[in-house]
Amino acid sequence: MQDEYRTVAAAGVHETEVSRSRFLCALAPAATEQEAQDFIAAVRKEHADASHNCWAYVIGADASVQKASDDGEPGGTAGVPMLQMLLRRDMRYVVAVVTRYFGGVKLGAGGLIRAYGGAVGEALDALGTRTRRRYRLATVTVDHQRAGKLENDLRTTGRDVRDVHYGEAVTIEIALPDADVDAFRSWLADATAGTAGLETGGEAYGDA
Repeated sequence: MQDEYRTVAAAGVHETEVSRSRFLCALAPAATEQEAQDFIAAVRKEHADASHNCWAYVIGADASVQKASDDGEPGGTAGVPMLQMLLRRDMRYVVAVVTRYFGGVKLGAGGLIRAYGGAVGEALDALGTRTRRRYRLATVTVDHQRAGKLENDLRTTGRDVRDVHYGEAVTIEIALPDADVDAFRSWLADATAGTAGLETGGEAYGDA
């Protein structure tokens, strides 16, 4: 798994104009290829009267799925430069659709490549991105007497507390960078006089 990746902070649209043509870049996070395709379909429906709705998406923290479409623009002048811009910015789990309303001036192949790639780059700058980092999921088990203080200590030291369950004992689910697991184990032993248990589990991504 990748240690970290970037994605869009939230769905949004940013408009640019090149030689009287309007380029509307719609960006959205997409957890799956189906989500990306659904977003593309929604944008195409909204802008059914546009000259073109070109798109690109990257799914997977390792960019395992990469697809793009020129939607009628000359081959390689729209979808590919959009995809290249997403990859150049290390974007993952993201879909981009650039809607073009033709303004009457032909841009030529070079102009189209710059316009479509640039529309994505400008939209990323305008809408903002966030970094997602790989974490090790872990469960801390502690007695009720120490649970309140421990949970507070975890939060005040900046630990990512995911969930807290109260049963016979209290279990606190957290996420740790892999490199911090050993240090955290020592900290936990000191904080609870060795009474808390720690079990590490799988991996997940969280905001850095």
